[in-house]
Amino acid sequence: MDSFFRLKERGTNVRTEIMAGLTTFMTMAYILAVNPGILGNAGLDAYSVFLATALAGGIFTAAMGLFANFPVALAPGMGLNAYFAATVLASKATDTPISPSVGLTAVFISGIIFLILTITQVRQLLIVAVPDSLKHSITVGIGLFITIIGLKNSGIMTVGIENTVTDVPKGVFTDVLGFESVFHMGNLENPSVYLTLIGVLLIALLMVLRVPGAILFGIIGVTIIAIITGDVNVSDTLKGQSWTPDFSKGNFWDFDFKGAFDTGLISIIATFTFVELFDTFGTLVGTANRAGYMKDPEKGKKLIGKAMLVDAVGVSGGAILGTSTVTAFVESSAGIAQGGRTGLTAVTTGVAFIAALFLWPLISLIPGSATAAALIIVGVLMVQSIKEIDFQDMVYAIPSFLTIAMMPFTYNIANGVSFGIVSYVVLATAANAVGKKGGYKVHWLMWVLAILIIARYAFIGSQG
Repeated sequence: MDSFFRLKERGTNVRTEIMAGLTTFMTMAYILAVNPGILGNAGLDAYSVFLATALAGGIFTAAMGLFANFPVALAPGMGLNAYFAATVLASKATDTPISPSVGLTAVFISGIIFLILTITQVRQLLIVAVPDSLKHSITVGIGLFITIIGLKNSGIMTVGIENTVTDVPKGVFTDVLGFESVFHMGNLENPSVYLTLIGVLLIALLMVLRVPGAILFGIIGVTIIAIITGDVNVSDTLKGQSWTPDFSKGNFWDFDFKGAFDTGLISIIATFTFVELFDTFGTLVGTANRAGYMKDPEKGKKLIGKAMLVDAVGVSGGAILGTSTVTAFVESSAGIAQGGRTGLTAVTTGVAFIAALFLWPLISLIPGSATAAALIIVGVLMVQSIKEIDFQDMVYAIPSFLTIAMMPFTYNIANGVSFGIVSYVVLATAANAVGKKGGYKVHWLMWVLAILIIARYAFIGSQG
């Protein structure tokens, strides 16, 4: 095992890797419950989506560990599943409605596109093309993005107009007035809030005391507290739960290619491709930086190249299993923060996903407040990369700041990467044009991406 995963070479051991893998699983296990709910509303069977989610998480995360030796987990991505559901639901009012089968076909085709881009080395060129400061800003931005997920899911932070529970409608613009607040504190009497705060404090104390597996033990501790206080009712949660998976209810290879071409899904496929491209790139670079792989750029590039290949296969593979786009999860940072440095971490997470097929009743006991606490702490760890950004040079500082700010405030990793790339290309080109000393490298791929990004956002704007 040591020779296969190169444990000693990367300064780790079997115990650390297994603990890290379980930690990653615990922080992203919510997808097993959330994904069926989202896609179930779009017309897919909720239980079949659960099967697909667990199988996709298990198979492709294990593949990431065995093939790429990279401690990153994959599963159906949040945001992309919401876009999938919204596309299907929104089409109901049109003359050419999109069925769930057609939607899965679009996901499958986008995966084939990713595979081609990966094999032709186009995706890997991103590692060389993007400046180091921008790479570190991606890590910081993802850290804040993760923190907002934790704060929002726990109820510590609410979104909307002050003193109301109304969310701000998507796409609506108004100046922030005196009586408005985009983000504000939630109700501290909410059980989810105080459990999350206890979790944050517990994990923080364990980390300060240098207890191995602090995040994992924190999650378990909060779960136990929730059971003792009655916030998690064991008998009600376990009632009627089946311990044996029923694969006959799976929604495997449910494609409608004729319907896809008749409907004309080019824009939808392009959106899946565009968003996944930057989400995956941002996640892989962020986690690779956190794990220390990018200290050797050449090795880091090869490692991420292999990871991108597994990710590309996972997109189409997930569609075959019956779920929306499978992608690398930012929550993998939790395992890396616990010391995970090899593919054994990913294999452990993958095995846990497969085990979830049989142990879902127990997994369902873990409250969202427990994972929210872990995500908040992981945000702290990832923001540490901010010290690597050159804020004295505005050519790097402004794109890096926009990258960091746009991820959490627009709730989208791809937006942050997009604003960072376009602003860097513009500022670096302008600085080079006036002959600034030293010059700034603008890789040709950065120009291509900038043009594609501008075209994409222009298209979104034209569609209202």
